[in-house]
Amino acid sequence: MSKAYLFKGGRVINPADGEDAERDLFVENGKIVAKFSPQGAAEHQVMNVSGKVVAPGLIDIHVHLREPGQTAKETIASGTRAAAAGGFTSVVAMPNTTPPVDSTATVSWILQRARETAVVNVFPTGCISQGMAGELLAPIGSLKKAGVVAITDDGKCIQNNELMRRALEYAKMFDLVVMDHCQDYALTVSSVMNEGYWSTLLGLKGWPAIAEEIIISRNAMLAELTGCRVHCQHVTTAGGARILREAKARGVSISGEVCPHHLALTDESLQGYDSNFKMNPPLRTRRDIDALLAAVADGTIEYLASDHAPHANYEKEVELADAPFGVVGLETEFALFNTLLVRAGVRALPQIIESLTVKPAKLLGLNKGSLSAGADADVVVLDPDAQWTVDKEKFLSKSKNTPFHGTELTGRAMLTMVGGRPVWSLEQGMLI
Repeated sequence: MSKAYLFKGGRVINPADGEDAERDLFVENGKIVAKFSPQGAAEHQVMNVSGKVVAPGLIDIHVHLREPGQTAKETIASGTRAAAAGGFTSVVAMPNTTPPVDSTATVSWILQRARETAVVNVFPTGCISQGMAGELLAPIGSLKKAGVVAITDDGKCIQNNELMRRALEYAKMFDLVVMDHCQDYALTVSSVMNEGYWSTLLGLKGWPAIAEEIIISRNAMLAELTGCRVHCQHVTTAGGARILREAKARGVSISGEVCPHHLALTDESLQGYDSNFKMNPPLRTRRDIDALLAAVADGTIEYLASDHAPHANYEKEVELADAPFGVVGLETEFALFNTLLVRAGVRALPQIIESLTVKPAKLLGLNKGSLSAGADADVVVLDPDAQWTVDKEKFLSKSKNTPFHGTELTGRAMLTMVGGRPVWSLEQGMLI
């Protein structure tokens, strides 16, 4: 018999139903129930969450779990533990593993590995192109049948516009979103950081904003042509936000996401040549941040994600030009968005939770992101007022490549429940 739980006295924010009210929440047999009836349950546990927020488990649509093949950086086990510590009950895993996720066998392996080792829900994506080489389409229909929720060559970008057009046409047939890492390679050869004042001063090869904006424009036009849903990953530039706004105003099926590091930091951060500030796409300017914040505020950018990209210490501890791009983010994501968006008055907390729950669930067709009766009991208890200092040595991720070590943030997950089972709490750590 399953254990039953009563979350008592919390502020329940359930954007799927437009709910924001103080009430009790009941969980029984792994589901949200409308009326609590502990009869028949082996145990009945009351959780006093007075003064806290009870929300659907958060969903991150852009996570690199690195498995198979890159387990020195991260594993499905360690990555999902980091997710749980951040309040995330579902993660969408990118396909740039070794081998890439361009075959049904690899999809099946990931799903099986997740069943064996993951503590949160793992939804795999498949590649757009075979081997992520940008030359031949991957078997999109077979990947969908095997269980992918989207296709992307994230980490790489399809440069061949004809191939991208065909990918969108096929993806539309199979009702798949195409997620794209927007980068024109010809404009970013050997680039290290944003092109501008600081790249010139530091003597580093600049990465122009237009390299991202050209591809976002391409994607908007192809989405309009094909009717396929295109999602632009980690948007960083003012021009990119403007292009998305104009395309969406015409009714084009295109969307974008923003990551916390692109809202918190500028290219000035690279003046110490610290590779923890090296990411793809790069940190931009204050002007770009202001435009991104405006795009989040007016709903142009509806989705929030971490782009959790773990790298081992020995990989990052080299000269800046030789270090890999990327930053871990699952364990700081909610706190950063809460600090940068909610406390700064850009968006209200229910809107941020919506962008991290029901919206990504609807985008990718996931049966998640809700506290409605009958829904899976994926629940997070949040304290939006908790103040804490980031300590990378306490991360559950295998990698520690964060630019936020020592940063004071506000807002934190207190308890994470997946399928009616508590998996992590701030007080006790991992519970399974």
